[in-house]
Amino acid sequence: MSSAEVVLGFLEDAEPWRLRSPQFPSKVGGKPAWLSQRGLPSLPGLECEICRLPMVFLLQVYAPISGQDRSFHRTLFLFCCKTPECYTRNDSRCMKVFRNQLQRRNEFYPYDPPAEDEPPCDAEEGQSVLPVSGVKLCWVCGCPGNKACSRCHTVTYCGKHHQTLHWKQSHKKECCSQEGSPVTPSPLLFPETELVTEPEEEEKDVKEAEGEQEEEDGGGIITQRSVDCPALAESLAESDLDEMAMHETEDSKVFQRFKKKIAPEPHQVIRYSRGGSPLWVSSQHIPSDEDIPPCTCGAKRTFEFQVMPQLLNSLSVDSTGASIDWGTAAVYTCSASCERSDQYCPEFIWKQDFSSDQHTQTERR
Repeated sequence: MSSAEVVLGFLEDAEPWRLRSPQFPSKVGGKPAWLSQRGLPSLPGLECEICRLPMVFLLQVYAPISGQDRSFHRTLFLFCCKTPECYTRNDSRCMKVFRNQLQRRNEFYPYDPPAEDEPPCDAEEGQSVLPVSGVKLCWVCGCPGNKACSRCHTVTYCGKHHQTLHWKQSHKKECCSQEGSPVTPSPLLFPETELVTEPEEEEKDVKEAEGEQEEEDGGGIITQRSVDCPALAESLAESDLDEMAMHETEDSKVFQRFKKKIAPEPHQVIRYSRGGSPLWVSSQHIPSDEDIPPCTCGAKRTFEFQVMPQLLNSLSVDSTGASIDWGTAAVYTCSASCERSDQYCPEFIWKQDFSSDQHTQTERR
């Protein structure tokens, strides 16, 4: 893929078997369809760095690198916290991303690609143990979990928090029953859908949106603030006001460019462009090269894909009070896609939120 090419991701319903590991899916929600069955992220590695509760699987993107044997199979896994209070402005500590890759010849999957028209005969729903490695999985979130229920010893969890959730939800009634636990999704999980992709059409007109609408939006923001805060305006020096006006005009330009760019495909939920550039929602909180740490192998990290705010509409997270939120979340990965012996390597994510004025505009729409 060239650095200029952008591939858009959209949500589409799919049969459950298509979203399991042997099909190498790209998907949103449900439990992770792990690639390698070894070296999975540890429980501390999957904790929110703010509240320290286990994160929940958000999405995964299957992104092999052509011509690189060690990355014949390659998937990026994104996790996020479900505690709304952790989504403070422009704070990325509530999200984590991992990279995992395999050679074509490996111990987990056949050399030849899977059939696309029929489910495998051993397709299994609600898998609790990875078949090759024997790694046990948490019933609630699908992440590694060795903590078994002390009564029935048949259900395992990643920790006490998810064990308590399951007990209250249904396991209290099901534990030690002859019927066993039914395979029902945990309410903690996001709704599961497939991510399908298609290339973004190139713009015929590459001119920036600097027309009358943009000027009106930018001017409207400044005028509104001046009306709402006359005392503040009077107390500021003229140079300060000029600086504020320039900043808000620039922020408006970036937001207008964002809206114009996504307008032809308003339902896009990810934008993938390895080695390309993110589409920012604001001129504020854009990372510099120094803000993006290199990979532990020493290679530079480069942009690979971003999560769009439209995805929030499909996650069933709306509430009357606080809710999880982002403007966009940009994922940066090792430019060399270095070899880590089946390990799930932490990569870097940068969450950018809408400015307060932009958030008001989006809510009105």
